[in-house]
Amino acid sequence: MGNPNAAANSSSPVLQFVVAAFLTLFLLAIFPHPILSEKHSKPFEFLQHLAGCHKGQTVKGLHELKQYLKKFGYQDLNTNHTHEHVDDDKFDELLESEIKTYQLNYHLKATGDLDAPTVKQMMMSRCGAPDIVNGTTSMRSNKKKNHVVVQSSSSSHLIHTVSHYSFFNGNPKWPASKTHLTYRFNSSVPTVISVKILRRVCKRAFSRWESVSHFRFKEAKAGDDEADIVIGFHKGDHGDGNTFDGSGGVLAHAFAPTNGRFHYDADEDWSTNPKPDMMDLETIALHEIGHLLGLGHSSVPGAIMYPTFAYGVKKRKLHGDDVQGIRALYGL
Repeated sequence: MGNPNAAANSSSPVLQFVVAAFLTLFLLAIFPHPILSEKHSKPFEFLQHLAGCHKGQTVKGLHELKQYLKKFGYQDLNTNHTHEHVDDDKFDELLESEIKTYQLNYHLKATGDLDAPTVKQMMMSRCGAPDIVNGTTSMRSNKKKNHVVVQSSSSSHLIHTVSHYSFFNGNPKWPASKTHLTYRFNSSVPTVISVKILRRVCKRAFSRWESVSHFRFKEAKAGDDEADIVIGFHKGDHGDGNTFDGSGGVLAHAFAPTNGRFHYDADEDWSTNPKPDMMDLETIALHEIGHLLGLGHSSVPGAIMYPTFAYGVKKRKLHGDDVQGIRALYGL
């Protein structure tokens, strides 16, 4: 006669599997995977539900828009704005004015309303440096007329061009005696991109700025803590007063001369050959080095100093506006 417990024992693994699967699905429903949620969170997504807002309305979440505009310099235009303005959800005249200035900078129709094209532009991932510094510089307000001599084999003639580059407040720059700058790498988080790859990428980016300026760049010797420029990956609050916001928001930031700090947000997907959901490492290096040298943002979409960037796109050439900007700043 067989063992009466054999049938029960043979079914136990199946029963255990079913129970385990049920518990797993139950737990996932209650506790979504924290890494997945963080990875796909977008810091600027709050703007979507604000589309269509206009002056006179009170809409929940408008205070977040005001904080966004403050972060990128637009509230510095208004010397009489109050804490109440920044923290409330009222669409007042100050907010309308700030949005109009933003729209002008990005070649959008200056309605002052939070229309769909404006929201789409605001949601793009971007550099963390402000577009306007202390109310004195914007991407379009200080247009510079340039005179360029165009030569051909038979003649030459003068043409006029308009540039939209900008500088930081007070036009900070490296002293005339400081044309040879050294750089090193230092990150506060585990390696996102190998130093070998980062070194190669930054060397190419530095060489492009060398070709249009009087600067020369060289990596500092190992152990040299006195380098002029420090490049690295960081996350969240990393001690410089400019907290990163995770994937899909601020990509990187750099400081004006002669601070020399250039930080990538480690929460982004970085690549040297980016897929549609990845950001190009070299594109951002080229942009942030421009800040390290003293350039602000440009309103020319083709310029490397334009503030926003698309995922999966390589932008590795300096535009005429970038070249004119660096040469104007240093009188070259």
